[in-house]
Amino acid sequence: MLVAFIAATAFSFDQRDFMTRARLFAPITALVLAATAPAAHAAQCGGDFRQFLAGVKQEALSMGLSARAADRTLGNAQIDRKVLSRDRAQGVFKLDFLTFSKRAISGYRMKNGAARMKQFGGVFSRAESEYGVPAPVITAFWALETDFGAVQGDFNTVNALATLAHDCRRPELFRPQLIAAIHMVQNGDLDPRTMTGAWAGEIGQVQMLPEDIIKFGKDGDGDGHVNLKASSSDAILTAAAFIQNLGWQRGQPWLQEVTLPSNFAWETTGLGKRKNGSDWARMGVKARSGKISNLPASLILPQGRKGPKFLAYPNYNIYLEWNQSFIYTTSAAYFATRLAGAPRYDAGSPDKGLSDAQMKQLQTKLKSMGYDVGKVDGILGSNTRDAVQNVQKQLGMPADAWPTPALLSKL
Repeated sequence: MLVAFIAATAFSFDQRDFMTRARLFAPITALVLAATAPAAHAAQCGGDFRQFLAGVKQEALSMGLSARAADRTLGNAQIDRKVLSRDRAQGVFKLDFLTFSKRAISGYRMKNGAARMKQFGGVFSRAESEYGVPAPVITAFWALETDFGAVQGDFNTVNALATLAHDCRRPELFRPQLIAAIHMVQNGDLDPRTMTGAWAGEIGQVQMLPEDIIKFGKDGDGDGHVNLKASSSDAILTAAAFIQNLGWQRGQPWLQEVTLPSNFAWETTGLGKRKNGSDWARMGVKARSGKISNLPASLILPQGRKGPKFLAYPNYNIYLEWNQSFIYTTSAAYFATRLAGAPRYDAGSPDKGLSDAQMKQLQTKLKSMGYDVGKVDGILGSNTRDAVQNVQKQLGMPADAWPTPALLSKL
């Protein structure tokens, strides 16, 4: 769940997997569309903007929202061309794990994260007590999303949502978000004139969409409102409620750095392959700190057998629900372990990876061999990793799913 504003680093990561949201709220969206299909079907997106907004208003009224709230929300809404530009040119996330994690998990964020956990200790204790989500997990997301609220975005939220709902690329996602914004206005939790956030409509210190806020929003400071933009207490509790809903298991680990013997069976690694912790231990897997849990876990190698190595427990999957980028997910999960007291990872000395052009060349070759790598986009996604691992095994190479110039040359 990320439109990340990592302004303190040398890069920007503006790509969020909105399909995760679409899956989470598909039942809500389906009910909305079913209830209003006869009246609003013809104007679900596109066409005259004012007529489109009139259709949104009627849909909101049919759901029990007030005409006053709808008029306040939509009355001055405008198309924002910068939003469309951002939507059409979302950055492709191609940094490797070591590069991304080193930039994202700075000394500043470590120090500030520890200070925030202390400052809001009571709120974090409540979050863990009520929702089972520990402070380091929430704090890592808080840091990576907005630098603890420092960089929340400056796009008018209603304009952004109205623009994307009117646009016909993903109206099934953004039209309900615009309806939810009306709901927030009615609750007194959103001022349509002044509320700003990310270009895709996310709001506040942990960057959540209006439907998320309506469903999971918590009043952490007791003022009777959910204000994720200004209230850190509200943001912390809301994030905890959302993470719990994604399936977080209380008291369980999420990621653990490990060491492996040099003759390890590399073909057993990868997110899709699980063993109980005791089975991994029998294979020579050892924890760098603490003890290996006997929960089911996958052994992941973000940069191959010569880079950092982690056991990913079931709670790691919650990170994938928040954001489906493997590198962001692993970095966020690792960041949380650092905030919880784990040592800095052993970076090792990974083999050189592929350039963007080389990665596209590899994907093209893998496609010609019958592997489904999806779009030839230069991104080392799960399908490409799986294909690389299979080819490495066939060629008698260590099957660690890390593509190198040596592999490309062999192909």
